[in-house]
Formats: sequence, C-alpha cells, structure tokens
Amino acid sequence: MPKGKPEVVPDDGLTTRQRRNRPLLAVHTGAMKGKSTAAFGMALRAWNQGWSIGVFQFVKSAKWRIGEQAALQALGELHASTGQGGPVEWHKMGEGWSWSRKKGTEDDHAANAREGWAEIRRRLAEQAHDFYVLDEFTYPLHWGWLDVAEVVTALRERPGRQHVVITGRNAPAELLEAADLVAEMTKVKHPMDTGQKGQRGIEW
Repeated sequence: MPKGKPEVVPDDGLTTRQRRNRPLLAVHTGAMKGKSTAAFGMALRAWNQGWSIGVFQFVKSAKWRIGEQAALQALGELHASTGQGGPVEWHKMGEGWSWSRKKGTEDDHAANAREGWAEIRRRLAEQAHDFYVLDEFTYPLHWGWLDVAEVVTALRERPGRQHVVITGRNAPAELLEAADLVAEMTKVKHPMDTGQKGQRGIEW
C-alpha cells in the first residue's frame, strides 16, 4: 500500500467512505514479542478518537499489572474526569497462564476461558465497545478450550462498527482466514538468545 493508498479497489458496490469505515478484525500472531504491544498501540489511537475500549486478557497472570494496563486505565480515568478520549475497561480472565501453568486444573482454565468468551460475545451483541483487544486469545482457541468455528462466526457477524484485535501465537487458520488484517511477528534476534532475561520498561 504505497503512500497509504490501496493498490486495488474492489468492485463491491461500496463507496470509498463506506469501505474505509468498515469494522476490522485484526490478528497479531507469530513467535516474536510485540503482538500485544502493537494491539495496545492501536488501542491508544482508538482512545484518542473517543472510542470505548474493552481489553480482555486471557493467559497473562491475573496478578501481573503490566505497563499498558496502568497507562490505559489512567487514560480511562482521564476520560471520566475531563471527557477527553474514551472510556476504558480492562478485564483479566481467570488465573492466567502466561508461559507456565498456574494453579487449577485444565478443566478450570477451560471453563474460565469459556466464561470470558461468553462475556465478550454478549458485549459484541450489545455493541458495548468500539474497540476490543482480546489479548492472548489465540491460546484458548489453539488448546481447544473454545470452538473456533463458533468464535469466528460470532466475530464475522458482530453488529455495528466494532473493531477487534486478537493477539497470541498459533492463531488457527480459520481465524486468519476471517481476519481483515493479519500481522506475523517473526524473530530475527532477541536478547534472550544471549541469556538476557526480560526487563522492566521493555517487557512490562
């Protein structure tokens, strides 16, 4: 897309404005870091437009307060006090998994994931938010905790102008096919390759 202009204009009967304002489903996947960071960057842009933001994290620890959470919640408080930007909600689903399994059985975690998805689906039906970040949502799909076909159908049929960004490794093929935007984070180099652990301000 040189200079931000599409190379092909489809014969879909839509005006330029209608096509430009279509609600998007985006997926950030791949093995490299940056998937969630990119999604939260989009959420900042959405907040600046005055949109309602809903963040739903699926596997990071429920006790782990990440930097983007603190920043976005502070922006939500700014909106509540001044009207600037848009409202922000941040929800963590269950105990969280991250890269190591947390307490509780797999059935417990699967039930939490289903409960979380049911809440998101309800909000989509009600058009509760303008912009959703479903962080690490590919994992409950990849692990079989949620029915991929059912999730894809609900996302495709969501009403109104609701943008959804999904992050995580191993995104199912059906989800990638349904998405309007797919970005794959590919590792070239990483500090952990030389034994360096994650550090504050970079990883959290």
